[in-house]
Amino acid sequence: MGDAGAAESVLAEGATCWRRAHAERAAFIVDNEAYFTAVYEAFRRARRSITILGWGFDPRTRLFPDGVETADDPDEVGRVLIELACARPELKVRLLVWKSALPIAASQEFFPHKARAWFRNTPIDFRLDDQVPFGACHHQKVVVIDDQLAFCGGGDISVDRWDTPAHLDAEPRRIMPSQDNHPPRHEVMMMVDGEAARVLGDLARERWRRATGEALAPSTPSGEDAWPPHVPAHLQDVEVAIARSEPAWKGRQAVEEISRLTLASILSARETIYLENQYFTAPVVAEALAARLAEPDGPQVVLISTGPSPSWFDRLTMDRMRSVLMWRLQAADVFGRFRAYYPVTPGGRVIIVHSKASVFDDRLVRVGSANLNNRSGAFDTECELAVEVSAEDDRRRVAAFRDRLIGHFLGWSGDAVAKAAAERGGLIAAIEALNTEGRLAPLQPMKMTALGEFIAAYHLGDPMGVEDSWRPLRRRERLYGAVRALTAK
Repeated sequence: MGDAGAAESVLAEGATCWRRAHAERAAFIVDNEAYFTAVYEAFRRARRSITILGWGFDPRTRLFPDGVETADDPDEVGRVLIELACARPELKVRLLVWKSALPIAASQEFFPHKARAWFRNTPIDFRLDDQVPFGACHHQKVVVIDDQLAFCGGGDISVDRWDTPAHLDAEPRRIMPSQDNHPPRHEVMMMVDGEAARVLGDLARERWRRATGEALAPSTPSGEDAWPPHVPAHLQDVEVAIARSEPAWKGRQAVEEISRLTLASILSARETIYLENQYFTAPVVAEALAARLAEPDGPQVVLISTGPSPSWFDRLTMDRMRSVLMWRLQAADVFGRFRAYYPVTPGGRVIIVHSKASVFDDRLVRVGSANLNNRSGAFDTECELAVEVSAEDDRRRVAAFRDRLIGHFLGWSGDAVAKAAAERGGLIAAIEALNTEGRLAPLQPMKMTALGEFIAAYHLGDPMGVEDSWRPLRRRERLYGAVRALTAK
């Protein structure tokens, strides 16, 4: 490995991140069986406040599903929160959820106003947040406990999100209130404590103020350690960067920290770029990767995403735009250092990759809500955590997290991935050696119709910001202007 300690930091406040804050402990949580268990334990330890920011939230979500749905399941998250708030009058529980548009709400089978009604006449303060431009969404997924512990990542607390790292073909616990079973799904969250949690509390309070007009005071120390005792800290005594995306709206300038961080991260990588994301439709990101692939000694690039998207709208838009970028990167890959995959279960079912995680070499790890698409750059609100490490032990832990992610898709341990990479000369060779069952399938470009080419050319459904949200001609100009500016550097 290169000398990460000598590398210049990519985490610059006011440019690639909002704030940097210390955390005594940080942990990577893979898939929602682990996340729901950890967040339940954190809820139980809360004494002052629980604040939840979500793209969506369904109070019927079971934290410990058993494969049998009844009308009164005690592990429904809404019931858990109400019981805690009633038992502890000093505990303030607040939920701030995007007031989603009707077609989006219908696709989730639980309209936001129903969630609000669910908490009526309870101590829970549930609000809907519509403080974004028309067409944009609040996409941040953050949970803050007592300003002492926080979760951030790609996962919402909803009825169709639970799964284990095994991603079984048939899993009766992936059950929804309708009695239907939802598809296998992959999520990643990050948990931090200390000052980093307090900064995420600041972010949540500012969102609350904008949405409700109410200014909240920070929580006072409770004296209780909210960290779930069963979760090991993967990193200790580290600085965590909090990066955001926000649209330009109501006199506020656009916040583009995450997109800047993505480009800086790609530029800084020396050996390996690992990207795990629901979408891949941002031409600027593709061009940055293409430039690195064109270097004779540039890094290997591994992208893992969903195969055909589960939503008809995403298949119509995002999948087609991704295909164009796949063609671009395959053409740029003159040295054979690019691979794109989608995971499947042992029986061949497509696993929905909803995570937004990335690892650059063994020194920079990022987990958040932002997709590798245009709208996550400065149209939707997003939040991401990033940690840069230099100590040898921490670098091993960052690499172990990446190898664990890859291994769980392949049906191997992270140690097996690390061993194969060391023996065979890199991550791509390790994946190809261990992928004997085809659990990571090649992600190939689609055949494009004239309609598909039109959608992809103008990135319909995927604006860069407010300026082009309903102006696809302007969007095309902005996109290719940004690409030209990048390639001219």
